[in-house]
Amino acid sequence: HLAPPGCAPDRPTRPIFSGCRPNAMGLLKVGTPLSWEEMLPHCRYIREHGVRQFLSTWNRVKTIENDRLFYGDEVEYSLLLLDHEKREVRLHLRGAEVMHELNEKEQQADQRSGYGGCTWHQEYGSWMLEGTPSAPFGGSPGGLLEVERSMRLRRSRLVAALGPDEIAPTVVSFPLLGVGDFVRPAAPPGGPASRSDSVPDACINPHPRFAALTENIRSRRGGKVDIRAPLFPDERTEGSEVVMDHMAYGMGCCCLQVTLQARDVDESRHLYDQLAVLAPILLALTAATPILHGRLVGTDARWATISACVDDRTPAERGEPGAAGRRDARMAGDGVRRTAKSRYDSVSAYISRRANASPAVAARLNDVPCEVDDPALDALLRAGVEQPLARHVAYLFARDPLVAFEGSLEDAGDDFSVEHFESLNSTNWQSMRWKPPPPSTPSSPHIGWRTEFRSMELQLTDFENAAFSVFVVLLSRALLAFDLDFLAPLSLVDENMARAHGVDAVNAQKFWFRRDVLPGDVVPGSGDAEQCEEMSMDVIVNGRGAFPGLVPLCYAYLEVVGCDGAALERIDQYLTLISRRASGELPTAATWMRRIVADHPGYAKDSVVTQGIAYDLLRACDEVGRGLRPCPELLGDVDIEPVVPCERRAHSSRSPAPIAKVVDRLWASAGGEESSDSTEASPRHQKRLRAVGQ
Repeated sequence: HLAPPGCAPDRPTRPIFSGCRPNAMGLLKVGTPLSWEEMLPHCRYIREHGVRQFLSTWNRVKTIENDRLFYGDEVEYSLLLLDHEKREVRLHLRGAEVMHELNEKEQQADQRSGYGGCTWHQEYGSWMLEGTPSAPFGGSPGGLLEVERSMRLRRSRLVAALGPDEIAPTVVSFPLLGVGDFVRPAAPPGGPASRSDSVPDACINPHPRFAALTENIRSRRGGKVDIRAPLFPDERTEGSEVVMDHMAYGMGCCCLQVTLQARDVDESRHLYDQLAVLAPILLALTAATPILHGRLVGTDARWATISACVDDRTPAERGEPGAAGRRDARMAGDGVRRTAKSRYDSVSAYISRRANASPAVAARLNDVPCEVDDPALDALLRAGVEQPLARHVAYLFARDPLVAFEGSLEDAGDDFSVEHFESLNSTNWQSMRWKPPPPSTPSSPHIGWRTEFRSMELQLTDFENAAFSVFVVLLSRALLAFDLDFLAPLSLVDENMARAHGVDAVNAQKFWFRRDVLPGDVVPGSGDAEQCEEMSMDVIVNGRGAFPGLVPLCYAYLEVVGCDGAALERIDQYLTLISRRASGELPTAATWMRRIVADHPGYAKDSVVTQGIAYDLLRACDEVGRGLRPCPELLGDVDIEPVVPCERRAHSSRSPAPIAKVVDRLWASAGGEESSDSTEASPRHQKRLRAVGQ
């Protein structure tokens, strides 16, 4: 899929991640949303027609094949307002205004003048916006460098649109959310959507969908969202946990996501499963959320906070003691079926054929609860959908829709509409998302089967965000080229997800991982849990002994496909950053932030982050991200070129580490012969790589 140099496929004219683009919160429409009580009589209709729409889509696109690799990223930004005189910082609630300004410039300005190439989208918070490339990336390995160039371009254009004393750092969470007077324009806490005691509804994006989503989650669960995080215990810390009661605490977190177009539906399913195992690994490596609600917390990652903020399960569905619940036939599972996870969580079932090769294999790997909507499952199986896929879709439809608009409940034509399907698919926020091709028109570009990787935390610099985005792309290519197998029982993946939240999890935790990932390494008849062991992050990423490591596998792939020297120099810097972070030589952003707070003269060792601390921290984050402040303690020997309203390119003088031994072993595992000359693959492996590229 990453074709050899000189083979450049045509690029679609819109992102693969935005075809008929549902927003992160769901499909955006203009109109009047229904309240939960108004929606309840229509929930069954939406679920039933959503399944019909999936079946119509499935029958239309299931035979698509031989698509090229295209990929894209999504980066989210926060608008903050600084008060230099008082040394204070607040959320600036003008994300929609800035988004419209940027999109108008993208549409109106001449491409030759330097504009064109970015698209800006709404996010949940009224201080947030999301930037994506206007067209996906693809082509040769050298095309991987376009990711960072695009991210720098987006940052430079956003910086140019900012007002006086306004900054837009790429941080996951605003540390003072819900603390005192923290927004501009000022607004009192609460409102009809959230009824929060700490966060105003003014923080919700003004598009009517977002307030409806907030209110309907609260109404369905029977009360305000209940978000809790353990406090980081310091010398003078009072209390044991942070309690939060607004969806903004989670959905106000910014993240980094990567979407990959697959060759066909089978490859998309394969990537979904294999990358799902890596989701907690990348969550730990990118951890950047050590502060919530003005306090240092005993976790480093955002995932559990978001999971709780959109948890619409009733007390009976959550399994609370004594909560028998009143059955309501209008709701999924009558509103009382025990449901193990929030809508925002890790995957609960594998969907590929490999992970479900036999009933015994499927039982060993799919060893966590996976509730399904029985009528949906029956309809899908009767229509000939394979059981693993039918289970996946029926799992999505074991939830209720959260938002519907007046007029959308009329028959929109299930043969060509996907509105009701996306109503559920886009509001099941799992660590991976499987995305069927959207409806097309004669004038729209072709968009194929896609897989979205969703677990990563946002990093401070475009260099880091590009490094992790490229890492995901390279891992996906190595998986296919070398027929790697990362599958592990989902109970172990869930355990890894929990461990990834811990303070300095990269160094303090071990993670379950398959020790035999190369073809031919698996012991016949052994149980899959027996093939896994607890490994340090250093071993998983850098390898040790017979285990090759994720980074060496990426180097091996680049050598096999013939990555040119100029591109390899920068890609080597990406992989070196990840390798050094995994080894503990470089810290995560969360650890770096903790050190700044701990060393701040205003910190009283009580876990409290004051306005003065937050002001200095966020200024530092912004300056590091824009290349105005060197940060070798976070980035090593990489210098970030200052971001200005024009695009410049950075280069590396670093050379790649020798990897002939890993390459030889991979070629041998693919049926080739080992060779001391690591610049040429065996004829059989060359043929295999060409097949993958096609």
